[in-house]
Amino acid sequence: MSLDRAVAPDPYDILPPVPSFTVTSTDVTDGQPLDDLFVHTSVGGKNLSPQLAWSGFPAETRGFVVTCFDPDAPTGSGFWHWVLVNLPASVTELERGIEQLPEGAFCVRSDYGDNNYGGAAPPPGDRPHRYVFAVHAIDVDALEVGPAASPAYVGFNLAFHTLARATIRPTFQVRG
Repeated sequence: MSLDRAVAPDPYDILPPVPSFTVTSTDVTDGQPLDDLFVHTSVGGKNLSPQLAWSGFPAETRGFVVTCFDPDAPTGSGFWHWVLVNLPASVTELERGIEQLPEGAFCVRSDYGDNNYGGAAPPPGDRPHRYVFAVHAIDVDALEVGPAASPAYVGFNLAFHTLARATIRPTFQVRG
């Protein structure tokens, strides 16, 4: 098996531009490797979602969607690790390993097939992968999607409802 391939674009670099705001984390740092706490159990991690907090979003924000996407997965379509929809506008922080979601919020199926966070697990020996954690400020109280929606369908809906977006991009690599 060969993992030689071109570097995939960051998906947010090729979507229509939107304003930005600030996302921070006590757990992950932009451009730095993820701690094992936040990687999948299949590669020795604890599979916890990282703490995230955000501020400076537009005043007209009515809700949020939080996603984590790996554009570097050798799939041709990347890999969705987390798609958390319909967070109320009053929620501006997620604790590490969040389990109890606010009323109305839920996760759609990740590419692991589960409706929750799934940590990093790139193929052993592959180059470092980027994990794009994005907080999308939306102009509606809730996207009209259900827990069975695909991440792509959520993304399609976000195209019409995103007011602004904040991202943080840690990395991870499994040495071969």
